Amino acid sequence: MITLSRRRLLGASATLASLTVLGDAAWAQAKDRLVIGMSLEPPLLDPTKNAAAAIREVTTPSIFESLGRIDRTGAIGPGLAESWSISEDGKEYVFKLRQGVKFHDGEPLDAPVVKFSLDRLFAPDSTNPAKSLYTDIDKVEVVDPSTVKITLKSPNSFLLYSLSLGDAGIMHPKSAATNDKNPIGTGPFMFKERKEGDSITLVRSPTWRDPASIKLNTVIFKIVKDPSAQVSALLAGDVDAFGAFQAPELVERLRKDPRFVVVVGTTEGEVILATNNGKKPFDNPKVRQAIAHAINRDELISAESGFGTPIGSHFAPHNKAYIDLTRTYPFDIAKAKALLAEAGYPNGFEASLKLPPVGYAQRAGEVIASQLGKIGIKVAISQLQWPQWLSEVFKERNYDLTIVAHTEANDLDRYARDGYYWAYNSPEFKAKWREVVAATDFAKRDELLKEAQRIIAKDAVNGFLFQLAKIGVWRKDLVGMWENSPTPQVDLTGVHWK
Repeated sequence: MITLSRRRLLGASATLASLTVLGDAAWAQAKDRLVIGMSLEPPLLDPTKNAAAAIREVTTPSIFESLGRIDRTGAIGPGLAESWSISEDGKEYVFKLRQGVKFHDGEPLDAPVVKFSLDRLFAPDSTNPAKSLYTDIDKVEVVDPSTVKITLKSPNSFLLYSLSLGDAGIMHPKSAATNDKNPIGTGPFMFKERKEGDSITLVRSPTWRDPASIKLNTVIFKIVKDPSAQVSALLAGDVDAFGAFQAPELVERLRKDPRFVVVVGTTEGEVILATNNGKKPFDNPKVRQAIAHAINRDELISAESGFGTPIGSHFAPHNKAYIDLTRTYPFDIAKAKALLAEAGYPNGFEASLKLPPVGYAQRAGEVIASQLGKIGIKVAISQLQWPQWLSEVFKERNYDLTIVAHTEANDLDRYARDGYYWAYNSPEFKAKWREVVAATDFAKRDELLKEAQRIIAKDAVNGFLFQLAKIGVWRKDLVGMWENSPTPQVDLTGVHWK
């Protein structure tokens, strides 16, 4: 089992005891204020400009809203659109907008503003990280001041979901250019200030349409990167809640503390050993298959103190279309070595493993390096800060291997994207994905999704490791936090103190 270093664990254990009394004393705070701990700092504050999940956690739907809204079950309900209709051929969507909505700077929301935002999603020069989700859109039209019509080139059964993501957040033409530093949206909270490396503060919007659902006046997202420091922050009363606690080896200690509740739920986060398919020797399927045979998922999940579910493809086990493909390439060291020899690497090779600064990646990285070492692949680990990872790995594809959780639902589409960072290019998968997207019969779509899962499992595109668990820890008198994470956001509507 891989855990934190002995020094860090001893330090954390000592802190647990010494901060208990201090934490109780520090808890005398206003009941309209909430401090939420985060392990990653958002690189900027505009979800249409960067793929980092941390941006969405802070801004969606607290600051930016979309036409639809994803709830705690993953269902789609009204957002800035109060209703919509879909044509029989699935190619026309008409959205009726809420009346009287204003942006935080007082600008009104209307159909031309929505058209501006939607046009940006699929424009030829769009830099939206999720642009491919919206390229089926042919045109967006203003029907009247409160009605927008979207016409598709071909049916897309995921369109409503995609238009409910932070990537499709509605922004005003006057503030869109500066939303990365000074986000202005229509949501229940307004941006107040950011202290780089420390915190981001939001305050309640006085113009929010449903004031009764907002019980908090101030929300502070506090950056606490080190797992043991997260425990200290909770016990000292500096942080009220961690929606995604990053020290699984310390969970049992917190479960025994009557001041807190620990809630373990599901996420859409597939943790993968992302592999640069466009770079030798990883462009060789036999090499990727060898890596797949070398992966011992039980050992990886043990490093997470048992939190996590093994996966054999890029799909969430709680989804009804999921199929268990973990036996596609079962753990088999002898088979892995034989495949490496067939690929022309009987003595293995050297590879880099660039890790982002998150706990699960750090722990899994040590395990993977050991596992691949047993078949002759000598792994050199590099630790990157989040902006470095986004630049070197995600944008520039300057890497061999990395470990990361992909946290959006319905994200098999990444395997059909041209230029995506793992450089997978499969005409077979692209054709299958077009069938998936075009399927308006959801039972048929589920069967197509199973076929899509089988293709990427067979191709061993990435090392499919485990589904990330959502470990929530918060004060017992805090109500309304999400148990599961159907999308990477922190919805604060309804969150309150008893």
